[in-house]
Amino acid sequence: MEMVNSVGKCIQRKNVDWFDLEPLEGMVDDILSRLPVKCLLNVKAVSKFFHGLISSQTFIRLHLRRSRDNALYIFFPFMPINRNIHFIDADAVVTETITLPTDENLSPLSMVCSYNGLICLTNFPVAHHSYIFQDVPVASLEILICNPATRKVCLLPKCSPSEEDLGIGVAFGPEISEYKVFRFFRSKSDSVIVQPDPEGALYWFLRPKSKSETALPPECEIYSSRTGTWRCIGPVQHHPMGAHHVFVNKKVYWFIPSEDNHDIPGSILAVDMEEHFETISLPDTLTELSFLIDFEGCLSVVAVNDIEEPVVIWILKNENESVWEKKCSAVPGAVVDFPVFEPNAHAVFPYTESLLPCSGRFAGEKNNQREA
Repeated sequence: MEMVNSVGKCIQRKNVDWFDLEPLEGMVDDILSRLPVKCLLNVKAVSKFFHGLISSQTFIRLHLRRSRDNALYIFFPFMPINRNIHFIDADAVVTETITLPTDENLSPLSMVCSYNGLICLTNFPVAHHSYIFQDVPVASLEILICNPATRKVCLLPKCSPSEEDLGIGVAFGPEISEYKVFRFFRSKSDSVIVQPDPEGALYWFLRPKSKSETALPPECEIYSSRTGTWRCIGPVQHHPMGAHHVFVNKKVYWFIPSEDNHDIPGSILAVDMEEHFETISLPDTLTELSFLIDFEGCLSVVAVNDIEEPVVIWILKNENESVWEKKCSAVPGAVVDFPVFEPNAHAVFPYTESLLPCSGRFAGEKNNQREA
């Protein structure tokens, strides 16, 4: 009997200790927010108190602020067969390698962007061109949002059928988990035959266009994590050069192809979360090897040349008037080790570990996304 009473006292004392943590919640938050996500996922399973605390929006925001002080980079191989991604630090040392928890039936993936611990991926469909013949299938575009730290993936609802995909971009906010996906495309014309395969996926086959046929105007559709649905806004005046974009100061920016040469940027297309579109003039004539980046919180352009200035960085100082400032440049003979930029090369993205839900909505909120 004495032994039973002792065990009972131990159990009772243990329960009291857990409840004693609740008045110290602020202190516990501060301690736990310094842990990596992998540890926090284990701590959540310890008790209802820890599960509720770590799942709260307040804690997720606090953890994200702390994580920004230890930002890493994601190295994403070009069309990775094994779906591995690598985390590297500022010294280019690989700190961790994980395998994305995605559906193996998806075609090879391409990484589009990374923000607040969420990454956007698309499958790698065959390029859409009017000269593709009927015996060449073109897979429909699939877009995924993934949180590598929590190993969660959401597959967005199917996009509108298209003859050509012209580019996508992702905007985030105003809530930290909210996002919108902007997709530019050309609708299918009568020259497209839709045919389902035995697995239920859709493929379409294109016949060559005659000289009298003209391409349909570009359109844009927008996916909102708040509603969980796509909404087509119809034809648009401009479309991006591709998926390459940058999200800076609550706006998404893409290059718009030049009218004279579609391989060279002619201007910049911008859109915010309120879906206001605008164009911005470029500071100078660019080359095919030009990139949009976030430099010290400002939209910037990196231009890679082979002439007088091999690499030039321009910073946008006034968006309304398209005022640019040349930040720096590399001149011939300078001893500077610049990376070699190649089309279809491996990609490196900034990464901040977080507990954000890849659905874009916190617990209790629902949308139409499904786990891949």
